[in-house]
Amino acid sequence: MAQVEQRPGSGDLARGPWRAVRDYVAITKPRIIELLLVTAIPSMILAARGWPEPVTAVAVIVGGMLAAGGANAYNSVYDRDIDAVMARTHARPVATGAVSPRGGLILATLLSVASVAILAVFANALAAALAIVAIAFYAVGYTMLLKRRTSQNIVWGGAAGCMPVLIAWAAVTGTLSWTPVILFLIVFWWTPPHYWPLSLRYREDYAAAGVPMLPVVTDTRSVTRSIVVYSWIMVLTSLALIPVAPMGAVYTVAAVVLGAVFLVEAHLLRLRALSGAPDVRPMRLFHWSITYLALLFLAVAIDPFIVS
Repeated sequence: MAQVEQRPGSGDLARGPWRAVRDYVAITKPRIIELLLVTAIPSMILAARGWPEPVTAVAVIVGGMLAAGGANAYNSVYDRDIDAVMARTHARPVATGAVSPRGGLILATLLSVASVAILAVFANALAAALAIVAIAFYAVGYTMLLKRRTSQNIVWGGAAGCMPVLIAWAAVTGTLSWTPVILFLIVFWWTPPHYWPLSLRYREDYAAAGVPMLPVVTDTRSVTRSIVVYSWIMVLTSLALIPVAPMGAVYTVAAVVLGAVFLVEAHLLRLRALSGAPDVRPMRLFHWSITYLALLFLAVAIDPFIVS
């Protein structure tokens, strides 16, 4: 990995304590953590068919935040060379030298160990083991092995982002079943049509960094075709949850309506690509995909209370 030269006066000790805290928090990527909690909390509610035990809920929320933060911090340290050359990421603290690689690794390790300990003590061993798998897969499987080597990096690497639903379910029930597997697959199939539009928008960034994201190695028409395929699989998987869980009217209506809107947006993106438009407006689908996931899992959380 290329070394990034620290700027004069930068580094962990060259700024005030609050700025340092802010920089260290930034390398955990809080916005990603928020999105993971959006799937974990409803999964707990569905597993409990109501409110989960408070201790378990807090363990999953705190342990999940720490696990995600630790994995993201490892990613920030390892990717500091490519972050430094991408316009979207060049200001990240490890890339600029505001946080040293050593400091980032220490934080990542502390957060990861704390997350596993909390889940093991206040939830159960299965939840803790799944947290270990999630951290290792994101930090090693995706960041170190897949991201720079294959255009399918986000497809398989996205599996780490699906783990919170399994961790949450395991923490509540002590086991896994087909229902959390379906929840896992919804997020798994959602990840490519969520991330590939962003990659389209920042294609030149990824190309400059040598990261073979799908939009870098193939044309826009091929990318949008893949987006449409994954979108259909995602929506069909979300509908499969209805008989498997089983789910009631709130989730059923939400899955149908939200899925229909998602498919319309995906196909509109595809049509803009086929028309040869200079700007296919990929961020429209990117932003909608976040809303889709949040609202779908909100329906997952509400449904057990209506059904019961």
